[in-house]
Amino acid sequence: MPQRSFRLGRSATGLGLFAVKPIKRRAYIATYRGRRITNEEADRREARGARYMFTLNSLWSVDGSPRWNVARYINHSCKPNAEPVKRRGWMVIVALRRIEPGEEITYDYGREYFQYFIENGGCRCSRCRERKARRRRKLRLTRTARLRRRSAPKRL
Repeated sequence: MPQRSFRLGRSATGLGLFAVKPIKRRAYIATYRGRRITNEEADRREARGARYMFTLNSLWSVDGSPRWNVARYINHSCKPNAEPVKRRGWMVIVALRRIEPGEEITYDYGREYFQYFIENGGCRCSRCRERKARRRRKLRLTRTARLRRRSAPKRL
């Protein structure tokens, strides 16, 4: 049995998949597996709190909630290194670029998911966390500069 090119591990947003060895650009990573259900059934399950639905087309979705579906552990990122691609009626995850060992495997979940789950609490992907940290740093520097100007001795 071939060794997997990824491992399950703790990420900043929960559990995630991390590369164990280099993954080439456009290489297959995993298949989003689970029971194929209608979109109406997927909507009902989401209303009850299910979170691992993957829409295949206008009729069908995949319920990826079983834990043996390793693709469910791939987290969202606004700057992803992988993408879902439709192959033979299923969704597979392939690398957009070379993924180095230790790097988390991510893909963009799409606008609908972002609006439904993430927008209220804000995105917590690495790109958005870095952007927020830069803004906080810049704001802190401007505040300290303003305070220094105020506390500086006035010249007469």
